[in-house]
Amino acid sequence: MNQGFDWLALIEFASIGLLSGGLLALVALGFVLIYKGTGVINFAMGEFMMLGAYFFYTANVVWGLEMWLALPATLAAVAVVAALIERTILRPLSGQPVISVLMATIGLASVLHGGVEAIWSGRNYEMPQLLPRKPFFFGDVMIPGQIVWSFCLAAVIITGFTLYFRFSKTGVAMRAAASDPITAYVMGIDVRHTQRLTWIFAGVVGAMAGIIVASMSSLSPALGTAALGVLAVIILGGLDSIAGAIVAGLIIGMLESLTAGYLGGKVRDIVPYVVVLVILLVRPYGLFGTRQIERL
Repeated sequence: MNQGFDWLALIEFASIGLLSGGLLALVALGFVLIYKGTGVINFAMGEFMMLGAYFFYTANVVWGLEMWLALPATLAAVAVVAALIERTILRPLSGQPVISVLMATIGLASVLHGGVEAIWSGRNYEMPQLLPRKPFFFGDVMIPGQIVWSFCLAAVIITGFTLYFRFSKTGVAMRAAASDPITAYVMGIDVRHTQRLTWIFAGVVGAMAGIIVASMSSLSPALGTAALGVLAVIILGGLDSIAGAIVAGLIIGMLESLTAGYLGGKVRDIVPYVVVLVILLVRPYGLFGTRQIERL
């Protein structure tokens, strides 16, 4: 007998997708920060995620540091790496064609990936459990605990960065330099310093996202490719929009969950890009992107 449509399953899939979208938005934030500050898509974002996760594993598991010490030590180490990359690789390319800088980030991704495999090998590591696994029940709807807590962490981090950029003196300077570097320089803003901070903040965001993702699954060099799945998010939201990253992350997260639930995992990776393609036909600069953006 036909029982009719299962609305409970729909609500559960949609809820899990929306909450999973918070983590997608966090990864997308790293892409947006780099693009807003330098006008370049950073294809090494996944490697920042991977590097942060491996640093945390080393500090917490190998060296035995408590979590409250391992986390800031990890973020500081990734910040140093990001600052060195900006100074030695990206700054010398200042003024060069965008494609040159873009190719540099692709090469950087390969170098970081190879370095991680050489140091830690390519095998899987079991990350410490950071997020409670106990599920949440909302009536008859069950949501895995890790998804709920990852959404909460992502929301806190994104909110913190948004408030910092909006209200702090350094954040305002970074936004001004990203909007119009020449005018910002004339007004006395150190544009090179703001670009260095942009890479540092993007690296820190990537490291935090990588730690969360690895703690929910496992740690391996394959984590470096995880950020490529977020390209649909940043394209849909707009490459220079933090608000767009948030909204698009939730949309793509829900689409992936609904597609996997009803059509299977093989279709899951295709449908979001089909939807993005359709939307870009109407809004080629994304939902919240600036019209002047030149897409690659």
